[in-house]
Amino acid sequence: MANQELLEVRAKAQEWLSETYDEQTRKEVQALLDNEDTSELVDSFYRSLEFGTGGLRGIMGVGTNRMNIYTVGAATQGLCNYLKMNFADLPQISVAIGHDCRNNSRLFSESSAKIFAANGIKAYLFEDLRPTPELSFAIRELACQSGIILTASHNPKEYNGYKAYWDDGSQIVGPHDVNIVNEVAKIKPEDIKFDGPDDLIEALGEEMDNKFLSEVKKVSISPDIVEKHKDIKIIYTPIHGTGVKLIPAALHAFGFTNIINIPEQDVVSGEFPTVVSPNPEEEAAMEMAMKKAAEVDADVVMASDPDADRIGVVVKNDKGKYIIINGNQTALLFIYYIVTKMKEAGTLKGNEFIVKTIVTTELIAKIAKKNNIEYFDVYTGFKFIAEIIRELEGKKKYIGGGEESFGFMPADFVRDKDAVSSCALMAEITAWAIDQGKTLYELLQDIYLEYGYSKEKMKYVVRKGKSGAEEIQQIMTKFRNDPPKHLGGSPMEWVKDYSTLIAKNLLTGAETKIDQKITSNVLQFFTHDGTKISVRPSGTEPKIKFYFEVAGILNSRKEFDREEEKAEAKIEAIMEELGL
Repeated sequence: MANQELLEVRAKAQEWLSETYDEQTRKEVQALLDNEDTSELVDSFYRSLEFGTGGLRGIMGVGTNRMNIYTVGAATQGLCNYLKMNFADLPQISVAIGHDCRNNSRLFSESSAKIFAANGIKAYLFEDLRPTPELSFAIRELACQSGIILTASHNPKEYNGYKAYWDDGSQIVGPHDVNIVNEVAKIKPEDIKFDGPDDLIEALGEEMDNKFLSEVKKVSISPDIVEKHKDIKIIYTPIHGTGVKLIPAALHAFGFTNIINIPEQDVVSGEFPTVVSPNPEEEAAMEMAMKKAAEVDADVVMASDPDADRIGVVVKNDKGKYIIINGNQTALLFIYYIVTKMKEAGTLKGNEFIVKTIVTTELIAKIAKKNNIEYFDVYTGFKFIAEIIRELEGKKKYIGGGEESFGFMPADFVRDKDAVSSCALMAEITAWAIDQGKTLYELLQDIYLEYGYSKEKMKYVVRKGKSGAEEIQQIMTKFRNDPPKHLGGSPMEWVKDYSTLIAKNLLTGAETKIDQKITSNVLQFFTHDGTKISVRPSGTEPKIKFYFEVAGILNSRKEFDREEEKAEAKIEAIMEELGL
């Protein structure tokens, strides 16, 4: 780092030695300033942790680029200011507050409740950790104007985060998102009102849990099949997170009786003692549950991430091995089941719709088209799925929506990813498969037989710190200015640039407008043979993500392994071509 930049960092750090900050914070900042190794000092202060359109997420610690009571406090104070402007006519503005199992999550949530109260805003604060979908539900149930949850989802233990919601229970979208970002940017430490009255803070607990579970139970489509197979062997792990509170209860509410837990992972802890990363997408996080599955010959294994919005699913393949299915496959199983059961019951009326994100498998679009169901492609993030639901409220019927990153929302009483409802419904799908003499693995193969084969894979490149952020931007610029002409042996046909909302056909030169309301730093490449590659920087982590989808045809279950091998080889070849 240049001397001038280091001087600027030191000057910012010196400001944190003032009486505005508490004694412990001042001590920790002084230690950073005294350390000859300036790397931690620089990372803590080289920028301000931005309250973006998805809220905050970062490493915990002192500094402008860290999650602490001052960065969280500024976010809450800015949100308070915006709520008071936006709902000035209401006699009482109210918010709901939740948190997960992470270190400092309770501290941050209680601090936020005090700030809301100090600004005259009533705060409904959950008495203990609760799943993110219940927070979304509570906002709607209590007719709140906003809500927040303290969570960093499936990030490693050093992270925490802050997500903000609007009055429909959805994470905030435009124009409110940008407006709130602007308000938060104005906040100085001395502007934060930390000490609000307790009489404007109300605890939420079992009563809200019961209301939420009552709605979850309505997600069940085939209670008769559940009753018939209620004793199937279900393994569930919360991976130390909030799912332990309600997911077993949801499974019991559906009627399932044989839920096998992993006691070591039922321990609520922000240290995540049995895993390196509490991410159900990663085999290491699922290892204990998969080992237990092999011991008891489980029918399905399910996991939720720390805030219980993502669902991980493990199935037994035709060789008797337990494997994690990816988020695209999970979403496929949900959509296929919902659509099939509605067709059987004759309840498809022609006004239903499905929503998926642009990086999620195109097979969902095929299912929708084949069954004359409207579908929408939106940006990554369930707030965009919720936005479509809000626009179509009272006009059309939402029947499901998901994204490849292990998120699904089977009903709209929640307006965010919902692992509580999803785990219960996936158990029901398992029972449905068994009722037909199939495993979940065979059911997935049957979807490929009916709608076409697809293999998806995601690879990410991590680049931390200031230099990493710059490198990620350089990668995007290179792909934008010089897109590949061929990939996987097939000519490039379409390039979609969501930063300009222009799709260009490289074979004909034709250009079309992409139907999205706002721009986003995402590129997509479509080859002539149906391969799709999406590239985007993560909005919450120091990563650039590459999503691959290879299309094919499956003629019989016997050919499945061969198709998998061909697709895997093709994806590996494309990765090599891209220098990954």
